[in-house]
Amino acid sequence: MTDQPSRRPRKTGKPYRRPKKDPVRILAFEALRAVDERDAYANLVLPALLRKAREDHPGTFEARDAALATELVYGTLRRQGTYDAIIAACVDRPLREVDPPVLDVLSLGAHQLLGTRIPSHAAVSATVELARVVLGDGRAKFVNAVLRRITADDLDGWLERVAPPYDEDPEDHLAVVHSHPRWVVSALWDSLGGPRAGIEDLLEADNERPEVTLVARPGRATAGSLLDGLGPDRALPGRWSPYAVRLTEGGEPGAIDAVREGDAGVQDEGSQLVALALADAPLEGSDSRWLDACAGPGGKAALLAGLAAQRGASLLASEKQPHRAGLVAKALDGTPGPYQVIAADGTRPPWRAGAFDRVLVDVPCTGLGALRRRPEARWRRRPGDLDGFAPLQRALLRTALESVRVGGVVAYATCSPHLAETRAVVDDVLKRDGRAELIDARPLMPGVPALGEGPDVQLWPHLHGTDAMYLALVRRTG
Repeated sequence: MTDQPSRRPRKTGKPYRRPKKDPVRILAFEALRAVDERDAYANLVLPALLRKAREDHPGTFEARDAALATELVYGTLRRQGTYDAIIAACVDRPLREVDPPVLDVLSLGAHQLLGTRIPSHAAVSATVELARVVLGDGRAKFVNAVLRRITADDLDGWLERVAPPYDEDPEDHLAVVHSHPRWVVSALWDSLGGPRAGIEDLLEADNERPEVTLVARPGRATAGSLLDGLGPDRALPGRWSPYAVRLTEGGEPGAIDAVREGDAGVQDEGSQLVALALADAPLEGSDSRWLDACAGPGGKAALLAGLAAQRGASLLASEKQPHRAGLVAKALDGTPGPYQVIAADGTRPPWRAGAFDRVLVDVPCTGLGALRRRPEARWRRRPGDLDGFAPLQRALLRTALESVRVGGVVAYATCSPHLAETRAVVDDVLKRDGRAELIDARPLMPGVPALGEGPDVQLWPHLHGTDAMYLALVRRTG
């Protein structure tokens, strides 16, 4: 962890003043350290830290404090690449030689100075006090000096200084300006295609705070009942999914009665559209057995189970990891219809071939489509990760096609727009299989614009307000 602060500095003639402990900024620092040291995800570690802060400071840690802490954590993580470039221009050593806890404090200060409306003097003062608490008085002086150099310009001015010219290296320029690794910029641009404006809109959308979207679980709640319970000041209907409700203010969705009781869940509208497209795909013959072959943590499975129950069908939800299978079981608990949850490897399934009419395989991936929600993933992933996922993605799709009956439909989905995880996988498996064909998924997302040339669908944050979900619908032909 961090060094303990020095108890007493050298005598200077001035009485020693103890640093002020700001619970909001200490919490933000602890969250960043967890992400850095333990490879934690902010969306998982932050709620626990917020609960602890409320317990430690009863009646004084308010909703606005939680909102500020959340903004400091997510804003710093999203803009980490940009802030690193600016901090590097303000220190006299390579960033790799700056201790990680010191760099976290500097990044928090940079975000307050360049990414919020906090006055400069207040941002510097609060960050230096944080440094005194978590780093000690000696390193707090270094933090103070660096932050004062950063105050010399605003964000646009700093970007003019530290970003390479666009004409010389477009991808490197966009990487610094929009705070994405260069290889991610390149991959997203290849997947999106089109001119500079499109990729800049996408990268900007990745850096925006996403809306919290709820899903009303069929048979247990409706979007209308959720809206009535929340009121017009707190929620709006979804843009595309009839089961979606968008929260218009912050706070913890887990505190909403319908979510706490399992009648609704937190689920991006893109994920809802994928599940609905599979459920609505035209099918001849039997339609009684559905499968979610990679069901953890259970959001799509809960939606599919409710839809299946309304049609007299049953859902088998399979998840390889037992602890994630437990999350699936919790999500499905109370579903008004037949379902089963098992822990099984989707590449070596215990069920017989051709047993299902509809199959969802939402494969593990790099998660590049959800960078709004997990901003730290952009810094954690490496191009080599694609090679690790590729064999598993192909194996899962092949098994899904073996699991569906002739005439049945498989939905291949992934929360990544990277071509190596989307069309390359589908094209390769279908070419080798020869007994399946793509069907047009676009009509199964009515009202959703800009779905491309088909037959597969790629959703985008900047075009649809969703995560960048990919969907290919495949029918077994023989």
